[in-house]
Amino acid sequence: MRPVAIPTYINQLWKANEQTDAHNISLIQKNYQALNDSTPEVSVVIPAYNEEKNILRTLLALTSNTTRRSVEIIVVNNNSSDNTEALVEATGVTCIRETKQGITAARNAGLAAARGTYILNADADSIYPARWIEEMTKPLTEGNNVSITYGKFAFIPTGSTTRFSYFFYELVADSVRWVNKTFKEEAVNVYGFNSGFRRQEGIAVDGFNHPPGANEDGWLAVKLRGKGFGKLLCVTAPSAMVWTADRRIEMDGGLWTAVFKRVKRILFPSTNTELRKDL
Repeated sequence: MRPVAIPTYINQLWKANEQTDAHNISLIQKNYQALNDSTPEVSVVIPAYNEEKNILRTLLALTSNTTRRSVEIIVVNNNSSDNTEALVEATGVTCIRETKQGITAARNAGLAAARGTYILNADADSIYPARWIEEMTKPLTEGNNVSITYGKFAFIPTGSTTRFSYFFYELVADSVRWVNKTFKEEAVNVYGFNSGFRRQEGIAVDGFNHPPGANEDGWLAVKLRGKGFGKLLCVTAPSAMVWTADRRIEMDGGLWTAVFKRVKRILFPSTNTELRKDL
């Protein structure tokens, strides 16, 4: 069932910016020491470009996860001109640099640096619930013919659109995703801020590289499935629901523009076979 309101736990993490950077850095340091050891099983990779306003609350959410697995977090600084890198380094979380601009290059750099058996893809403007790491990783460990996991998400309003409006938008979007999975191409439902795969299999299919016009995350799913590594699996557990900022929708002109784009794609599907999508 779709949440109408933002859960209290998620809302508290979202409002972590109301605390000082020093306070949040201290909490992240403490949490990460308990989560990480010298031999990580899971690597969470976060591309970041000028994310100083968001990165600490995302790291706080991730390091507050409850899991029996050892976890490393890697932030890929993709030419940020703000204080992103300094904030990450202050927390003790690994921060690497990728000078080639773009999400594909950043995700590939994170994949190359990762040491975990499993890779989880995250973004710097999202809040991850306490069971996200465990729920997204578990299907990959059970040998049940799964090559990539992807999850559900909901929007946190940052502009004039209300959470109540997004609730109905998300219901429509879920219907579109069902159509994609049942009749079209499930891989378009896979988003880079909420997915996971096995590191060695990702390397074997040339990482996130993709043809022009395609999306790096959906194309990776196609490649993994095509190589026979297993099916795509949507993790539907409510405890794995990711909450993400609506800034892309706001940048694209607001909610109604996003609705129009979805309706247009349904009524007038593109003949291009490459993977394209919008939130």
